[in-house]
Amino acid sequence: MAPFKERFTQARARARDPRIHVTDIETKLNTRFTIDSMRRIQSGFPEKRFVWIMGADNLIQLPQWKDWQTLFTTVPIAIFDRAPYSTQALSGKAAQVFARSRLTTQHARKLADYTPPAWTFFQMPLHPATATEIRARKNTSPS
Repeated sequence: MAPFKERFTQARARARDPRIHVTDIETKLNTRFTIDSMRRIQSGFPEKRFVWIMGADNLIQLPQWKDWQTLFTTVPIAIFDRAPYSTQALSGKAAQVFARSRLTTQHARKLADYTPPAWTFFQMPLHPATATEIRARKNTSPS
């Protein structure tokens, strides 16, 4: 994984929608687990609505996270297709446990308005390279 500062800078450069605010709040909160971060963020900004965003690869391993079921009942979740994980993610434990809470993509625009548990899965054209391959190319390309 790239260093935090680099990932932070890239996320800010790519977040072009004015409704998206990329922050380093998790480093300032000094939390270790996603559920703890989310609880602190929500309590610090009670007037705001949040959506947790993750890739399909994280949906697969989500049952290994601290209080993962509580995360689903704390914040709506947007999950994005990532090759080659999607089939495994959608048939995995987390997707099965919360299958009744899955929204169609037609409802995705209003995901933040839904009371958790609520989640959706975004299928999209996938880039054929893995993140590891992209980082490797970046590290070997001339500056």
